[in-house]
Amino acid sequence: MASKLGVNPRLAVGVAVLIGLAALYWTLMETGTLSIFTDKSALREWVGQLGVWGPLAIMGMMIAAIVMSPIPSGPIAMVAGATYGPLWGTVYVVLGAEAGALIAFGIARLLGYEVIHRWTRIRPMLDWLGKERSQTGLMLVVFASRLVPFISFDAVSYAAGLTPLAFWRFLIATLAGVVPTAYLIVMFGEVLITADSRGLTVALILISGVTLLPLLAKFVWALHRKRRNSSN
Repeated sequence: MASKLGVNPRLAVGVAVLIGLAALYWTLMETGTLSIFTDKSALREWVGQLGVWGPLAIMGMMIAAIVMSPIPSGPIAMVAGATYGPLWGTVYVVLGAEAGALIAFGIARLLGYEVIHRWTRIRPMLDWLGKERSQTGLMLVVFASRLVPFISFDAVSYAAGLTPLAFWRFLIATLAGVVPTAYLIVMFGEVLITADSRGLTVALILISGVTLLPLLAKFVWALHRKRRNSSN
C-alpha cells in the first residue's frame, strides 16, 4: 500500500517507530515513571518488587535508555549490579544495551543514511568509509567509544547508523566494548548507588581508565616499535 502511494516502505517503518518512541516517552513523562530512572534507590526498590520479571525490566529499561536519549542508563546498570550481582547483572545490562544499540543503529540507517548519501559533498567520504580498511577503523572507533562511560552510548549508536559501517561489524564492536564497561559498573553497583556526585564522578573516571588500559598499552607498544625500527 505504501509503495502504491509513492512512500518508501523503509521510511514509513522508521517514522512509525519514531512516533511510537515519542508516544512512549510522553507517557513515561506524564505518568511520572520517568523520574524513577534518575532515582537509584527508588529504582532498585521497584526492580526488587518485580521478582522474576526484574531482569526483563532491566533489559527493557536499558533498551529504552539507549533508544530514547534523555533517559540515563547508568543508574539502571548500577541497580542491576546491586540487585543481581556482577555476573547476572552484567548479562542483563549487556543484553539490553546491545539490543538498544542495534535498534538505534537501525533507526538511523532507515531514516538518515539515504538522505545523507544524496549530499554530493558528503558522498565521497561515505564511499571512502565503505572500504574494507575504513570499515575496520570505524569498528575500532565504536569499540573504543564503548569503553568510556562519558561518551554518549546512544549518540554513537545513532551516528554509526549514518555511516556505511556493516551491521555485523557494529554488533561485534559494540558487544566487545560494552562487556568490560558494563561489568565494572555492575560490579561496583552497590558502591555507586550510595556514592555522592563527586564519588560517582571519580568512580566513572577510574572505570574509564581501566577499560582503556588495553588500548593505551597497545598504542604505547606500537609507538615504541616504530621508534625502535626508525633508529635501526
